[in-house]
Amino acid sequence: MSTAIVVIGSSNTDMVIKADHLPAPGETILGGNFFMNAGGKGANQAVAASRLGGRVVFIAKTGNDIFGRQSAQLFNNEGIDTRYIFSDSRHPSGVALITVDKNGENCIAVALGANASLSRTDLEKAKEVIRTASIILMQLEIPIDSVNYAASVAASAGVRIILNPAPYQELSEELLNNISIITPNRKEAEMLSGIIVTDMRSAESAAWEIRRKGVEIIIITLGVQGAVVLENDVFTIVPATKVDAMDSTAAGDVFNGALAVSLAEGKSIIESTTFACHAAAISVTRMGAQSSAPKKHEVLSTLSQRS
Repeated sequence: MSTAIVVIGSSNTDMVIKADHLPAPGETILGGNFFMNAGGKGANQAVAASRLGGRVVFIAKTGNDIFGRQSAQLFNNEGIDTRYIFSDSRHPSGVALITVDKNGENCIAVALGANASLSRTDLEKAKEVIRTASIILMQLEIPIDSVNYAASVAASAGVRIILNPAPYQELSEELLNNISIITPNRKEAEMLSGIIVTDMRSAESAAWEIRRKGVEIIIITLGVQGAVVLENDVFTIVPATKVDAMDSTAAGDVFNGALAVSLAEGKSIIESTTFACHAAAISVTRMGAQSSAPKKHEVLSTLSQRS
């Protein structure tokens, strides 16, 4: 029997400075505001999915340090199953340094720490929960060998896999063939397809090129332009909700968490992408990564206002 949304990925502590503009190389900016939040693409997606009503198991690795212990407590508080968050005694927990400008744009540097040691051996301990998941959601802030292994286990059991290919790296043909849905942003779609995405027509061309690599469904997220979906040879544009952006950090993670929840509830790809666009739009009106993820009733409220 299918159990839960299983998120496999990274957990970081985000150290954020909100400044007037992003610093140029060699530039020091004074007068910013500092925040410290729980982050990491995997953790962000797990929290987003849980807040939106999903039953979530999170598979990750943290350091045996204060950041790792604080993260585990936060996940427990969010109602996430933390049985498969492994502790690494040799490496510290992951950390991200983030600068956010007045328009909500950001730049991020990540020290992976223990995330880089989440291994195939660790995942073997969680093999049964992977095989019985309703959906697997992964990103690329953990070793690609671990992503490949989890995808092969899930695919062999017929479990639907969503891959958010961020931060981008080369993906094997085997991995692409195992993935059910891939969710690149504009830049990741360009790197996957070799096609520069400037408008909807070029986004469609990029989606078709990615489709030829073996992925069943392609969803390209385009920020304020929404998202585009290629499914069953049909290309669909899903518009974004217009909001005043404060911080775009983790908007893509909220999108992916929301997508997983909606699909696990049996909604269609287009319905789920629409739900995810609304969830992401709410998140950019708030500061922080996990702290910006909305509750389900907030997303449903914005959807009802649009209908």
